[in-house]
Amino acid sequence: PPDGGLLAWLQVLGSFFLFMNTWGLVNSYGVYQTYYQLDLLRDKTPSQISWVGSFQACLLLIVGVATGPLFDLGYFYLLLWTGSILVVLGLMMTSLCTKYWQVMLAQGLVLGLGFGCLSVPSVAIVSTYFSNKKAFATGVAATGSSIGGVIYTSTFSRLQPRIGFPWATRVMGFIALAGLAVACAVLRVRVLPRSVRRLLEPRAFLEVPYASFTVAQVVGTMGTWVPFYYVNSYAIQAAGVDPDLASYLTSILNGTSTLGRLVPNYFADRTGPFNIMLPASACSALLAFSWIGIRSPAGLVVFCALYGFTSGSFVSLPAPAIASLTPSLSVLGARIGMSFSLTAIGILVGNPIGGAILRSGSGSGWVGLQCWAG
Repeated sequence: PPDGGLLAWLQVLGSFFLFMNTWGLVNSYGVYQTYYQLDLLRDKTPSQISWVGSFQACLLLIVGVATGPLFDLGYFYLLLWTGSILVVLGLMMTSLCTKYWQVMLAQGLVLGLGFGCLSVPSVAIVSTYFSNKKAFATGVAATGSSIGGVIYTSTFSRLQPRIGFPWATRVMGFIALAGLAVACAVLRVRVLPRSVRRLLEPRAFLEVPYASFTVAQVVGTMGTWVPFYYVNSYAIQAAGVDPDLASYLTSILNGTSTLGRLVPNYFADRTGPFNIMLPASACSALLAFSWIGIRSPAGLVVFCALYGFTSGSFVSLPAPAIASLTPSLSVLGARIGMSFSLTAIGILVGNPIGGAILRSGSGSGWVGLQCWAG
């Protein structure tokens, strides 16, 4: 690999925009969750509304695993263009929605399928252009997810009260169109894998470390995204925070998550991914429990800043962790794919379960939700 140069760093730029318009949009769903609960879908429960965001995130992982062999076979540009069209189409169709089933189809299904098509190109293309700088280049590209979350949450929060839900969402669609157009223009396939990756490696589950880690991932992701989805609603409904300030909380989560994905990865190369993931996950759990006692705007800002940082490694380090448990690189893709597919189940059900706890607990519902996150 060239390990640098203009063309190589253009791939990082293109991958950055893919991350921005996949995980960045997933990370921004919290502002939609709040808006739907208070306005457009106020006749639906928080649990029902959270299914939309959970479904799109689940599809990102599951469809992404399924499209891996297509990338290996040389269908990179098909995935790139199809995913880009679906993401922009999903946002534009979401702007027209007035009913729950319409939101589920447009924002859940169409966007989720688009995310899945783009997930493999976003992570695979950069590694073919770098050798010694591979981890750093991939980390820079992955910050697009956090920066995208900041951009999209801020855009919707500021524009929706002024120009309404339809046009605020369309503006997000135009931002996605611009970013994905850059990605389509600069991304170039350098080399393809020598063989098509296998989808399954069932024997991996006979290894206790791998099986235990996968179970931990499924359980952990059930609670990891709860603050991203519900902290805005909590601030407005339970803590009495001004809606203008509350709208920035998800942006703060995403902003500090940028550092939470870069800094831990830097040290993980030196100490091992598990030595970073364990304390970071423990800190995230403690912060989630501390959320129970936070009622002030300042406290919520500090909570979001710290939680965004500590939870970042839970997203960025699973793949290196699985690699450290894998004896042969020939089955690494299959093992990551299996683990991520099961992790998708945790993402799918975690937030709706939290919403159901919130609704069933009346006055104590928020405490139940916060305990579920921890």
